[in-house]
Amino acid sequence: MEPTPMSRTTPLDATHTALGAVMTDFAGWRMPLRYGSERAEHQAVRTAAGLFDLSHMGEITVTGPAAGALLDHALVGEPSALAVGRARYTMICDERGGILDDLIVYRLGAEEFLVVANAANTDPVLTALTERRAGFDATVRDDRERYALIAVQGPASPAVLGRLTDADLASLRYYAGLPGTVAGRPAMIARTGYTGEDGFELFCAPEDAETLWRALTDAGAADGLVPCGLACRDTLRLEAGMPLYGHELTTDTTPFDAGLGRVVKLGKPGGFVGREALAAAAERAERQPPRVLVGLVARGRRVPRAGYPVVAADGTVIGEVTSGAPSPTLGRPIAMAYVDAAHAAPGTEGVAVDVRGTHEPCDVVALPFYRRQK
Repeated sequence: MEPTPMSRTTPLDATHTALGAVMTDFAGWRMPLRYGSERAEHQAVRTAAGLFDLSHMGEITVTGPAAGALLDHALVGEPSALAVGRARYTMICDERGGILDDLIVYRLGAEEFLVVANAANTDPVLTALTERRAGFDATVRDDRERYALIAVQGPASPAVLGRLTDADLASLRYYAGLPGTVAGRPAMIARTGYTGEDGFELFCAPEDAETLWRALTDAGAADGLVPCGLACRDTLRLEAGMPLYGHELTTDTTPFDAGLGRVVKLGKPGGFVGREALAAAAERAERQPPRVLVGLVARGRRVPRAGYPVVAADGTVIGEVTSGAPSPTLGRPIAMAYVDAAHAAPGTEGVAVDVRGTHEPCDVVALPFYRRQK
C-alpha cells in the first residue's frame, strides 16, 4: 500500500516496507497489518515475544500545579492519587456519561502527567482537555511529534528487553513506568500492553525508533521474537477481553455498560465531567442493566463479526456482536457482544449469532477468554 495524501506515517514506515509488511490505513495512519501469517504472529506473542509499532497512539502532556486536579475534573478516574512512576487505565466521558475515549495516564512527576489516547480520538481528547482546563493552573500540550512508541509483548519480553536496558525490570510493576536507556537511547519504559501478556511499551524520540526496533529484533531473535501487525493485535486483545474503542466502547455506552464501572471514581472530591449521568448509570447497572457485555464462543466454524445480531432460541434479537474473530488460542471463533441481561449469564442456553441468515449456536462465557499464567 502506498501512502495516501491523508495517511500519516510513523518513524518506522521504511522499516515495515523493508520487512514486506502488508500495510493498511488505520485512523489516518499507514500501519502494518501483518508481516506474514497473523496466526503465527499471534502465537509468537503468546509463547515467545512480538514487536509492535504503536507510534500512531496520541500523547498529551499535562503539566502545572493543578495538573492532577484538572485530570480529576476531566476524567472519570483520580490521576492525582497516582504515585510518581505509576500508571492507570481510565476514561474520558461527555456530560451524558458517554465514553469519548479510554486512556492510560502516567504520572511522570509531581506536576507532570502523560495521557495516551487512541489514534482516532487524540484530537477530540486534546480538545476536551483543553476546554476543561478553564480555571485550572495547568497546561495541556500536544506531544504526538515528540514520541515514537514501540511495544515488546510476550513471556520472553523481560529477557529480550533486559539485554538492552539498564532499568531494573524485575522491580517494575504492572502499570508502572520509569526512565532508562534502551540500546543506549533514552526511553520511558512502561510495563503496560494490550495483548493479555506480560510486556513493555517504550516511549522514545522518533529519531531513535529505528535503532530500538533493530536492537530489539536482534536481541529477541534467539527467543523467537517476530514483528507483529494490527491484525494479531486485535485477536490478542479480543482473547484477553480488552475493549476496543468504536466497538465495545462508544459515546453511546458508559463505563458501567461495558462492565468497567470500577474505573469510575464517583466519590472523588470536587466532582467531574459526566458525574451525574454516571451516578445514574451506576444505579441502573446495580438494579438491572438493559444489556451486558459478554463473551461468545461459537460451536461451529463460522465467525461472528461486529454488527451481527445475537438471537435467542425463538429467533428474537437479544443483542449485537461488537468484535469477533477466529481465536488461535482456543481454536474456535470468539466474539464479544452486548446482550439482554436475561441472556447474559455464562452457560445460558439457546444463544446464537445470525451469520448472514444462519443462526450459529454459541456458548455464553465470562470474559476474558484467555488469561495468562502468572
